[in-house]
Amino acid sequence: MCAGRAARGSLRHRALWALAFCTSLGLLLSWSSNRLLHWLSFPSHTRVHRQWSRQLPFPAVTLCNNNPLRFPRLSKGDLYYAGHWLGLLLPNRTARPLVSELLGGDEPRRRWFRKLADFRLFLPPRHFEGISAGFMDRLGHQLEDMLLSCKYRGEPCGPQNFSSVFTKYGKCYMFNSGEDGKPLLTTVKGGTGNGLEIMLDIQQDEYLPIWGETEETTFEAGVKVQIHSQSEPPFVQELGFGVAPGFQTFVATQEQRLTYLPPPWGECRPSDLGLDFFPVYSITACRIDCETRYIVENCNCRMVHMPGDAPFCTPEQYKECAEPALGLLAEKDSNYCICRTPCNLTRYNKELSMVKIPSKTSAKYLEKKFNKSEKYISENILVLDIFFEALNYETIEQKKAYEVAALLGLRPSCRRAPHSSGPRASVGHWTGTTLSQTVEARESGAA
Repeated sequence: MCAGRAARGSLRHRALWALAFCTSLGLLLSWSSNRLLHWLSFPSHTRVHRQWSRQLPFPAVTLCNNNPLRFPRLSKGDLYYAGHWLGLLLPNRTARPLVSELLGGDEPRRRWFRKLADFRLFLPPRHFEGISAGFMDRLGHQLEDMLLSCKYRGEPCGPQNFSSVFTKYGKCYMFNSGEDGKPLLTTVKGGTGNGLEIMLDIQQDEYLPIWGETEETTFEAGVKVQIHSQSEPPFVQELGFGVAPGFQTFVATQEQRLTYLPPPWGECRPSDLGLDFFPVYSITACRIDCETRYIVENCNCRMVHMPGDAPFCTPEQYKECAEPALGLLAEKDSNYCICRTPCNLTRYNKELSMVKIPSKTSAKYLEKKFNKSEKYISENILVLDIFFEALNYETIEQKKAYEVAALLGLRPSCRRAPHSSGPRASVGHWTGTTLSQTVEARESGAA
């Protein structure tokens, strides 16, 4: 009888141990498959940190006059070849009547334009350079004429601190470009007076007359400004902000350094993998590179702001091919230009505020200083003040939320992300330990 009772007890103990083992194994397999699927989803999380610094490199600042070409600087040859593209002439190269009407209030300029548009005894030059860098450089607003004053951290600066760059706005100017071996300027303080402060004359009297609306028509007077890193080409037409005459505009900026993960955790592209025309990858470089290839393939020329060695487009190619093709690319053929986020990116947040200039008390002084009327000053003069809000920068990092070491239990994952392995990682171990302790307790009680 004792032997039978012992056999039944041993069988019961084996059954409990088998049940505990199967339960623990099931929970282990369930948890392991959950963790494996979570790892295969390549989760990530974002870490934001603010870092203080003793000094920061000042960003590049690109500014463009909203008017690409100065009307009074046009020559007879310029008007003959580019007049229709500029909207000043009809297709038969006669003066557009609306332009003469717009100039009706300025009789000397009206007579000048009539004489300029009279090609009856004009022998056009055999060769026209096209809408080239030389053409835009010659007819664009010159910084030496626009820049009335310049200070960086309270010290005088001038046109020598700017470099020329061509965008869709024509000839633009970049401060602190770092080109030609020039060292990057830095700042050791935040707040006004510790950055760039410039006073500009936008020369509105030299703007091209607007007779109607086209896709390229701009009704604004002032400058377009973009704050960007030196490794990134300017894309002022989309990323710039406007600064109006008659105001002093304050721009408080903060640097952000962003780091993204490559596939399969993210979709970024390494910045050191350059492009055909740019050594460093960025979204704007990718856009310009892609647009250049598209226009060269479809029009056999390039626009003035595009890199490369293809010939510049003529005014006819601009009007009939390049501008329509660029519009079509932006609207319909979005799959042609796929520009991923770079893995390392520097950008600048901005906060803008402004005050009216001139004040009543300073109007007379400025009239005397610049030999201009108060009306001219309010319509043409602007002050731009760009500075760091504080001497810190923000890092935004995309990090892996679950790695192989955490999957294998070699180290705990401390990421506070959905399906994190914190409590769940010990479920199998806890369940197995509890069941084994329960069985041992029953065995001890039975004994």
